[in-house]
Amino acid sequence: MSVLFENLTLIGLGHEGSSIAWAAKRGGLAGRITGHARTEATRARAQELGFVDRACETAAEAAEGADLVILCVPVGACGDVAAEIAPRLKSGAILSDIGSVKAQLIADVAPHVPDGTDFVPAHPLAGTEHSGPESGFAELFDNRWCILTPLAGSRPEAVDRMQAFWEGLGANVDRMDPAHHDLVLAVTSHVPHAIAYTMVGVADHLRRVTDSEVIKFSAAGFRDFTRIAASDPTMWRDVFLNNRDAVLDILGRFSEELSLLQRAIRMGDGDYLHEYFTHTRAIRRGIIEAGQDTDAPDFGRHAAPAKDPDE
Repeated sequence: MSVLFENLTLIGLGHEGSSIAWAAKRGGLAGRITGHARTEATRARAQELGFVDRACETAAEAAEGADLVILCVPVGACGDVAAEIAPRLKSGAILSDIGSVKAQLIADVAPHVPDGTDFVPAHPLAGTEHSGPESGFAELFDNRWCILTPLAGSRPEAVDRMQAFWEGLGANVDRMDPAHHDLVLAVTSHVPHAIAYTMVGVADHLRRVTDSEVIKFSAAGFRDFTRIAASDPTMWRDVFLNNRDAVLDILGRFSEELSLLQRAIRMGDGDYLHEYFTHTRAIRRGIIEAGQDTDAPDFGRHAAPAKDPDE
């Protein structure tokens, strides 16, 4: 694929920012990649690893002259970053993001977008529990979905370029209304993370009266909960605060389902339990058949890259 953006800027050089850079390099999508991270250590590491050509001390400096700027920071920080870089965005540039909440992020960012710049929000449904510049890899987005949530005034050509960019990174692309996106993600991502954090918290309380046996003898189900609950706490704090209505709606529905399950167990209703578990297992099989996961014991997660022993 030919170069889509001569100058690509990534604000945030953690797991997803570094993965975008590696995937863009693999696909030849950008002529030059500039990055910004808050700490000097992260900026230096990004340049050492080689996934950016230049790392800038400020977001504003990094955004200057860019054809595409992607905000790869927690959703709660996007508005402030947009305000900082707005004076440096050139006419004809595209501003995008990777946030898993869209309605509130758009409300925070859109007022700062200058005339002549297209804001095309995006959300790649990909990631692992790992973080930091070392955790990125080019294959992260392969056969995963990226949802674009264009604004009413978005120029079609800008949206099409972003679709081509994400397809070049290996993703499947769909377009969705921001509010609908937030409801869908509350079901598929946000509430499952809330449940995982809660279950690990319950285990921590129980651990205090079982001499750590809960941790020592963790079975596969609990191990998967702990994997999800290892995700970045700042990112998930912002997700829950910025998508609170949809999350609370789905948590309420979950509580109702859980009450039905509790009643079936209490009443010894084996037929209900068998039918319920058969139905939910079919949903899991559908996810695998859609190519969005594997039936491998590790859930198909990409292992953290091995560190150089000389580091």
